[in-house]
Amino acid sequence: MNEAPTFDRFLGIDWSGSKAARLPGLRVAECLPGRGAPRLLDGPQRGGLWRRLDVLDLLERELAAGTRLLAGFDFAFAYAYADRGAYFPGTGPDVVDVRALWRLVEILAGESDDVYAGAVYAPGSPVAEHYLSPLGRGALYTHRQRRAEQLCAAVTSPHPVFKCIGAANVGTGSLAGMRLLHRIADRAAVWPFAPPGPVTVVEIFPRRYFRAADQDPRAWRDPGVIDATLAGYASVAYDGPDLDTEDKADAVISAAALRALSGDPRVWSAPAREPASRLEGWIFGVT
Repeated sequence: MNEAPTFDRFLGIDWSGSKAARLPGLRVAECLPGRGAPRLLDGPQRGGLWRRLDVLDLLERELAAGTRLLAGFDFAFAYAYADRGAYFPGTGPDVVDVRALWRLVEILAGESDDVYAGAVYAPGSPVAEHYLSPLGRGALYTHRQRRAEQLCAAVTSPHPVFKCIGAANVGTGSLAGMRLLHRIADRAAVWPFAPPGPVTVVEIFPRRYFRAADQDPRAWRDPGVIDATLAGYASVAYDGPDLDTEDKADAVISAAALRALSGDPRVWSAPAREPASRLEGWIFGVT
């Protein structure tokens, strides 16, 4: 891509895969073009919280309004494929593209509330043996990484997407996120599986954005670290309510990083140089 697309709004969304009815770990921050500080957005639930389908509603409103929106989600858009030639090697069903993967997750998840998807790794699921979950370690679970995750290792390495347990669990959020992508992909551009459009959805990795700005993501409680990270993305200092949770800090940093990185054509063109991205997706900002 020779030129970078332009947007009217940038949303950093720190996602949650929790089964809870209210999700204090799901936070949304916004940046507008320019250098202004990110701001946290209140959700429609009590206490300003969000549910996952509230975020889907937000995207649908932006689609209807014709807003040029770049929304970054902190979950993996797909599983590793290139390492084994399959998403679920050694067991069925045969899933050969990312749309089929999202559709399979939707089917296996059943009718669970708010696109929760824990049933995908529950007993009886045809792919359960690939997961490390509260129900145990599946016989086919291994530490698999997508190509973009491997390239991240020079800065900081993500946890395995098939890992659905523990503090660094990205697996349950990714499963719920794939259900959201299944619902929105016909209307929004899910990058890099589709070229950027008026509403473009990308995968983000907040910890990497701290590290790439030479800051320690473990020090998110320190306002000086937040402001130094924002400065690394050409943003003025944060001036909103206290960032009293890591989820809030990650959303704020991600919104600023999206705004800054989106202007670099190399960020958009990077997946074209890696064939695995067609099946595995890409983390926005990895070049």
